[in-house]
Amino acid sequence: MNSISIVVPAYNEERRLPSTLDALAGYLAARPWQFTEIVVVDDGSTDGTAALVERRATETPALRLVRNPGNRGKGYSVRHGMLEAKGEWILFTDADLSSPIGELDKLEAAIRAEDARVAIGSRALDRSLVARHQSAPRELAGRFFNLVMRLVTGLRFRDTQCGFKLFEARAAREIFLRQRLDGFGFDVEALFIARRLGIRCAEVPVRWSDVEGTKVSALRGLDAFVDLVRIRLHQRAGRYR
Repeated sequence: MNSISIVVPAYNEERRLPSTLDALAGYLAARPWQFTEIVVVDDGSTDGTAALVERRATETPALRLVRNPGNRGKGYSVRHGMLEAKGEWILFTDADLSSPIGELDKLEAAIRAEDARVAIGSRALDRSLVARHQSAPRELAGRFFNLVMRLVTGLRFRDTQCGFKLFEARAAREIFLRQRLDGFGFDVEALFIARRLGIRCAEVPVRWSDVEGTKVSALRGLDAFVDLVRIRLHQRAGRYR
């Protein structure tokens, strides 16, 4: 792995981004990669997120800002960042770093061990690695979503929604040029497309901790279930070819 891009989708993350950017920059500086970059995708934030990143970018050449045309959603943001990234490998991670950036080492090891082109962080494979759990209703809803996801899509992953995923750049382009969902169902869609393209994906247990300030409302959570149906409809319409 000679070069890497880290994509961070951000909506009103002015408060949490400074410590996240410090952690990412420190991690990258300690690694021997020939090229590194941090791509923050601003999803039409109404706070100082964009200004913060632009200011930090003057001090950190590896940091750059990409702007969405308004507030489009996490799926749109990740797709935008993936297609903008320049590294040979691309990680996307949530702005709150609920999975510490050091867990990237596990994804990288799984890529080599399993000859995979995608590695996804998972909270479900080893729940002892979850330092702070979500509320009981959210955790129960997540497990129910995974069950429904398996039934609707046929995917066998235990946790598709952990925001910590590593893609080979060529695989990312093959997947995200086809990916269509702008909401929180995009993770499932990306993995569904990967399977259809024959791209091997490894699921890896990672450390994770719930961070206050989630952007996922109950309504958006329900829409993720609807996204599962949308994926099947897109498939039947031939939109993933």
